[in-house]
Amino acid sequence: MATTTDVLAEITGMLVEILGDEFLIAEEVTMSTSFNEDLALESIEFVALAELLYERYGSEVDLMGFLAEKDMDAILAMSVGDLVTHIGHVTRASLARTSQAAAEATAKATASATRTAG
Repeated sequence: MATTTDVLAEITGMLVEILGDEFLIAEEVTMSTSFNEDLALESIEFVALAELLYERYGSEVDLMGFLAEKDMDAILAMSVGDLVTHIGHVTRASLARTSQAAAEATAKATASATRTAG
């Protein structure tokens, strides 16, 4: 499972891809970096970030859905750390569901094999 540091590094890489190396070389991206004040991300750049997040994490990390749950002030105040935390919650929940499904499938297969053998 990816750590907070791993996810922050991935988001930073995505931001470099969107905004360009020159911008981010001067501006270190941290958990407290804001998308609005520090990075001046525009809506089209949020769309590009959403696409990169989808490519990396799949449909479970829905940036536009995450933003839709916030009011304008919360969107303007959102930090990279807020997104990293969201990704952590979503990916942990997804991993838990996958583990649960695998355990259930194993239990069913074992029960089926026991019935067949007996």
